[in-house]
Formats: sequence, C-alpha cells, structure tokens
Amino acid sequence: MRAKHGIAGLILAAFTAAGSAYGQQHAAKDSGATSYPERPIRLIAPFPAGGGVDIIARLIGQGLSDTWGQPVVVDNRSGAGGSIGTHLAARAAPDGHTMVLGSVGSVTFVPALYSKLPYDPQKDFTPISLVAIQPFVVTANPSLPAGSIKELIALAKSRPNEIRYGSTIGGASHLGVELLQLLTGMSLLHVPYKGLAPATAAQLSGEIHVQLVGVAVVLPLIKSGKLKALAVSGAKRSRVVPELPTISEAGVRGYEFDVWYGMLFPAGPPDAILRKANEEIVRLLKSPAMEKRFATMGLEPLGSTPEEFAARIEREIPKWAKIVKAAGISVQ
Repeated sequence: MRAKHGIAGLILAAFTAAGSAYGQQHAAKDSGATSYPERPIRLIAPFPAGGGVDIIARLIGQGLSDTWGQPVVVDNRSGAGGSIGTHLAARAAPDGHTMVLGSVGSVTFVPALYSKLPYDPQKDFTPISLVAIQPFVVTANPSLPAGSIKELIALAKSRPNEIRYGSTIGGASHLGVELLQLLTGMSLLHVPYKGLAPATAAQLSGEIHVQLVGVAVVLPLIKSGKLKALAVSGAKRSRVVPELPTISEAGVRGYEFDVWYGMLFPAGPPDAILRKANEEIVRLLKSPAMEKRFATMGLEPLGSTPEEFAARIEREIPKWAKIVKAAGISVQ
C-alpha cells in the first residue's frame, strides 16, 4: 500500500508541477500583454510628412500614446510607392513595438508594379485593423459635355483616346481609371503627372478632362462649380457627398474601388499583443472625436478584426495584379 501511495503521490506531484508550469507560462503571456507597450512604439508612415498617410498615422499615434502612456513616434520613410518604409517595417522585430500604416498602394498595388519587391505583403506582416477609407470621385472639367458616368463612357467610345485623364503612374487614380476602362471598353488618354497638385491644376485649366481623386481634395472645387462631380468609386455612397451615385449604381456593374488605410505589425507578434492593439485602435476609430476629425479630411473610419483585414489583402492582391497586367502599367 505504501508503494502504491508513493507512486500515486509521485503522479500527483508530477501533475501538480505540470499544472504549475502551465499556469506560470500563461501568467507570463498575460503579463506580457498587460505590460505592453513596455517602451516607445515606432509607427512607420511610408509616405512624406504632411500627406494623408502621415496625418492618419499621427492621429492614431496620438490616441494610442494617450491611452498607453508610451510615446508613439511617427517615422516617415517615403519612396517607391510606399515600399521603402514598408520594407523597413517588415525587417523589424515582431514584438509589437513597430507598426506600419499600410495603404491599398503599398500593400496591394506594389506586388504587381515592382518585379523585385523586397517584402511579401502577406507573409511579412500581420494585419491589426483597417483604419479608414478615402472615397474617390470622378471629376470632369466643366467644358466636357458629359454630366454622368454613362455620358462619359458614350463620349469616350465615340472619341477614343481623345478625352484625357491625369494621374501619377501606378498611383491609386491611375489604377482606378484603368479598372473603369477595362470594365466599360472605353479608351481614355493617360497624361502622367508627378503629383496630385499639378494634375488638379491641369484639370482646372482644361489640359486634362477627367480625374479620379480623393473627394476631400476637390470638394471645394466641386461646390464652387470649377469641376463637375460624376460619381464616387466605392461600393457604397460616400457620407461626404451622399447625393452622388456610385460608379456601379451609375451603370458600371462590378466596379468597386476603395482607397483604404490599415495598421500592420511585422509578422508574428504575440497574439495577446495583437488583440490588445486591435481593440484599442478600433476603440479610437469609434470615438466621436476621431470620427469628426476624419470627416474633416474626407475619410470614413473603419475598424476591423485582424482576420477581416487579412482577407481583404488576400482578395485584392490578385485583383490588382490582373488590372496592372491588362493595362500594361510599368513603373520600372
């Protein structure tokens, strides 16, 4: 009996020790999430200071700083369509202390535009949350005899390659218009510009006729009658200009183009840290103050689960690869 009790005691002791170790491991894991962040966070904005990505990064960074009591330092690393800063983030330690504000361009366009991209948007990052959508609007110079998307398509088909549109090569406006041409069969003439400001100036002067551009940028020009607004590009109407139909509603079924922004970690952060960051970012985006601030920029706050964001990336990378190939776009 003593031997049996001795064996039972040993077994019980072994289970007790295992349970204690298990509890200590989980306590350590939970403790890591509780103490996160333990030092300042670097938030990489892969576009120049003063632009939309930079402003969004600073708004989110300030909100996280206020909540967590640790500075969130925005690090602007621009160039190559956002790929330089995004590559820098991919190489950082996956401990939750480096984030990057990705966009539709730096995450889903660049794999098709650059043959030697130094990172894999899916393998090298863990999505945290979608942050915002920027509605885009099709605008026309008032001299163009087209007041709707249907009229623009009909006019462009009757005058192939005569109606000019402007954008930076490989940018959101460029790919959005190319998608529209592929779905409608119309042919517009692309005039490349180095940025939004010169393209908009060219449209106002009549040098180009059409542009696909962020609604906040041209809203004053639309209201003053200097440009005509034909439709918005997203899956649903914009809160900023709810009177405008979507391109799909206007007759181009299947057209959907959203310019989105989202937060990502380098691949492989602890799950508890990922969930904590997601919860806080989503909470910030739902706050009335953040919604009001985003609205002044023509942005619509989103918020999502990491899984929803990952699914969007997975869906859009092949979509834009097909469009880039069909349109013959090259930035190299």
